[in-house]
Amino acid sequence: MKLGIFGGTFDPIHNAHLMLAEQCLEQCALDEVWFLPAGSPPHKSRFELAESRHRLRMVELAIAGHTRFAVSSYEVDRSGPSYTVETLEQLHHDHQGHQMFFLMGSDSLREFHTWRSPERILQLAQIVVVQRADTISIDDFEKTGSPEEILLFTTRPPVVEIPAMGISSTDCRKRVQENRSIRYLVPRSVECYIETHGLYQDQGK
Repeated sequence: MKLGIFGGTFDPIHNAHLMLAEQCLEQCALDEVWFLPAGSPPHKSRFELAESRHRLRMVELAIAGHTRFAVSSYEVDRSGPSYTVETLEQLHHDHQGHQMFFLMGSDSLREFHTWRSPERILQLAQIVVVQRADTISIDDFEKTGSPEEILLFTTRPPVVEIPAMGISSTDCRKRVQENRSIRYLVPRSVECYIETHGLYQDQGK
């Protein structure tokens, strides 16, 4: 099975996330895409995020009915920081024979060499670079990136191009805090969940 791995805080999941996953599914001929909400991202305090149970449930609601999308609680269930390399090691152990494709935004290319064990990540999964019209292109990365950044990639990773939608989780949280609409920015089920549970009302969350 060709399995796409899509990690993130999903705080909250929004329609641009879903478009990204759908385009990767199609353009890379993946069998499934698994959404993995982060438990404790190393770059964020857990106090900055909605509780993991809420983020996990919002992903479940957002992808309901899509037979080739699934959500995994791997990182939510694991204690300590959520490191990509550890997640991929566990997935390989539990799902031997699956070919892993790790979905990464092109804006993350410049930071990838600072992640924990990037060389091992490249052994465990094929990186798929998702290119939006409003972000750095892989061509720009190859022209301007440092040798340390570029030499990690011995071959050019596949690139999936998606439209620029101008939606971010940060903006969705801000809109909720300011009592503004997020209709059509997130799935309706997610919008209702946020309202029902009073998420993002305090401290911009």
